[in-house]
Amino acid sequence: MDYVERSYRRQFRQEDLTYFQVVVRQTDLSVGVRRERFSLELTRWVEEMVREQRVQLENYIESDPVFLQALIPHAVRPDAPPIAADMADAAHRAGVGPMAAVAGAFAQYIGRALIRRSKDVIVENGGDIYLRSTRQRRIGIFAGNSALSNRIALEIRPEDTPIGICTSSGTVGPSLSLGKADASVILSPSAILADAVATAAGNLVQSEEDIQSAVEFAAGIDGVTGALIIKGDHLAACGKLKLVPLII
Repeated sequence: MDYVERSYRRQFRQEDLTYFQVVVRQTDLSVGVRRERFSLELTRWVEEMVREQRVQLENYIESDPVFLQALIPHAVRPDAPPIAADMADAAHRAGVGPMAAVAGAFAQYIGRALIRRSKDVIVENGGDIYLRSTRQRRIGIFAGNSALSNRIALEIRPEDTPIGICTSSGTVGPSLSLGKADASVILSPSAILADAVATAAGNLVQSEEDIQSAVEFAAGIDGVTGALIIKGDHLAACGKLKLVPLII
């Protein structure tokens, strides 16, 4: 499949990194590494890792189809591959189905592997990010048609990385959400957990009145360090995070 530029990706781009895309079926990664670490061999290595993880996950789903369909926590069998077990564990903690964590899982698995080759790594998968950095960075927040979209960013300090920054939306993109949040953003050392909780928190939002209780729910889950939800021109935040103006 041909790579199609996703407009929100410009909010994640860091000027000092070199980016490349890896697309394997539904998995569409934007990967940033230090310029001196980039090579065509590296892109092929990442693509092979993605294919390997996809094969393991797809083979498991074929033998356990409920894993794919469940909207509530689902226990995996002892023979489940690590990526499926990690997704199921995060989903159990968030109270959602395991596929709610799939994008964050691929971002984290690839990001952790890349750390061995580049001290600065950012892997973005459908709005879900795994970040390891030696310098302070700003990650912009895309929230669809909200007046706050592309206006604010999260400031991430190097000592707070590696970190997962994952976003769920009921108004943007193809991913399933039972809520109507323009952006449900979760920070956690685990991108897998952040992805699952972003879905769970977003599911709780039907109107602006719901966003404060939703971020408090998210921040109360062990392993979550920060939560931010945008609905219309309203924003609620909780936990350890710093918001700054986005400068494009």
